[in-house]
Amino acid sequence: MAKKEKKKWSTRKKVIVSVAGAVVAVGVIGGAMVLPGMLEYQRIISEIEIRTPDMTKIGDGTYNGFFDAIEISADVDVTVKDHRITDIVINNHYYGYDKAPAAEAIIVDVVDKQSLEVDTVSGATNSSNVILSAIQVALESGINE
Repeated sequence: MAKKEKKKWSTRKKVIVSVAGAVVAVGVIGGAMVLPGMLEYQRIISEIEIRTPDMTKIGDGTYNGFFDAIEISADVDVTVKDHRITDIVINNHYYGYDKAPAAEAIIVDVVDKQSLEVDTVSGATNSSNVILSAIQVALESGINE
C-alpha cells in the first residue's frame, strides 16, 4: 500500500494567504472602529432642527456659536444690530469632503433673508445644516429674556 503524500503549500501560497488574512483582519477591526462614529454622525445630522430665534429678543452684539456633528463642525460669529443679522463670520469649518466649502455661501442667504430657513447648498446639505446650527446656537446665546 502506497503512502498518501501530503500536499505541501508553496511559500508563495502561504504569503498570499497570510496577506489576505491580514487585510481582512485590518478591514474588520477598522470597520468596528469607524462604524460607531459614523452611526453617531448620522444620528446627530438626522436630529438637526433649524429654526430662526425671535430676533426681537436678541440684543446688539457679536455672538459665537459652535456645532459639532463629528464629521463636520462649524464655529461662527454672528453680529446683530437693531435685531437684524448684519454679519456672519465662519471662524472654522471642519468637513471631510470636497464640496463642503460650497456650503459656506449659505451665510449670504441668511443675512439677506434674515432667516435660518434658507435652502441648503446642493451637494453639501449636511455641511450647510451644521453651519446653520452653529448660527442658531450663536443667536440663541444672545436672547435676552
